[in-house]
Amino acid sequence: MKKITKSHISRFKEYLLSEEKSAATLEKYMRDINAFFVWLSGRIPDKQKVLEYKEHLLSGYAPTSVNSMLSSLNSFFDFNEWYDLKVKTLRLQKKIFADENKNLTKDEYNRLLKTAKKRKNNRLFLVMQTICATGIRVSELKYITVEATKKGSTVIRCKGKMRQVFLPENLCRLLSYYIKEHKITSGSIFITKTGKPLDRSNVWADMKTLCNDACVSSQKVFPHNLRHLFAKTYYSLQKDIVRLADILGHSSVNTTRIYTMDTSDIHKKQIQELGLLLC
Repeated sequence: MKKITKSHISRFKEYLLSEEKSAATLEKYMRDINAFFVWLSGRIPDKQKVLEYKEHLLSGYAPTSVNSMLSSLNSFFDFNEWYDLKVKTLRLQKKIFADENKNLTKDEYNRLLKTAKKRKNNRLFLVMQTICATGIRVSELKYITVEATKKGSTVIRCKGKMRQVFLPENLCRLLSYYIKEHKITSGSIFITKTGKPLDRSNVWADMKTLCNDACVSSQKVFPHNLRHLFAKTYYSLQKDIVRLADILGHSSVNTTRIYTMDTSDIHKKQIQELGLLLC
């Protein structure tokens, strides 16, 4: 009998912790598995019920989200050696264009910065520039320290990997002013009132307040889009996707390709400029 209990979920959580999964990854797995647990309502899971749950997810989520949730469940089933419960993920056509409705442009980024500055929200003004000028994840802001600013670089540890990130001179100068103004002597620069490093929710909420005044769609305004803008800008100048993957801390270049995709409008313009038609 394969009845899922809170104990099964707790042991799986302990396993993920032992594997040194990030806090965000751990939260995502737990959210997906608990959602399945609630949907079951005490019923005994079998292959048919998992397939029914797959259909249930399809009725409310995008295919990519469904695949992500199924991946969490399959990992949970693997851990418990319930291999017969595993289901196949959806086969998706490879995406070749960025969604222009969610693609933050450089002009929109500048408007967000100007709005933050106008509101005298200097911390947000610098947080956005720090992420966008270095390509770091919002969860990696804690590695931007007083010591790193003086050195001009920092070593980031994420997902079991270490990488060195360089801080542009102009950014270091801006951060130095901020450090002096707020009398920060050591450690992380961007912290809450309680002294803890800012997390994604803090930055996300602050950024959302800028949307109306900056005339930027709220769909485009979230911390990870700043990382995407860094990647697109870097690639447009250097055309070195392997180096970019190293900078971003990606294990696969295929992940980096997602960051560098153009919108369909840009692709259409490029096609029109090939000069291969006689009129």
